[in-house]
Amino acid sequence: KSHISVGLLAHVDAGKTTLSEALLYVSGARRTLGRVDHRDAFLDTHDLERSRGITIFSKQALLETDTKAVTLVDTPGHVDFSTEAERIMPILDCAVLVISGTDGIQAHTLTLWRLLEQYRVPVFLFINKIDCCMA
Repeated sequence: KSHISVGLLAHVDAGKTTLSEALLYVSGARRTLGRVDHRDAFLDTHDLERSRGITIFSKQALLETDTKAVTLVDTPGHVDFSTEAERIMPILDCAVLVISGTDGIQAHTLTLWRLLEQYRVPVFLFINKIDCCMA
């Protein structure tokens, strides 16, 4: 199998850890679907992350398809921890930039976009929470 590293990046509360949990669950890498609000997200392991409901440290998990081994890297979305997100960019083959449909593009989203451009990381855009916007 070939291997790729995929980073998930977003502004705070866009849903990137929830997306990470869903990808791990659907791929079969996890048997349970963790949730940030239940404080059982697989990639939020530190007590501070669980108590605050935000990602503070970048974490990685492995998921596999028939042809690929994927290292999924979940990064913090809060601007105070953006150095954690930037520090993983040199190892990425591609990134998923998660944008909240309810919040839209935030200043931190633009910062992440510029950093991904600077590090020449190919980017997929994932618009999340659009069910909240479809009224």
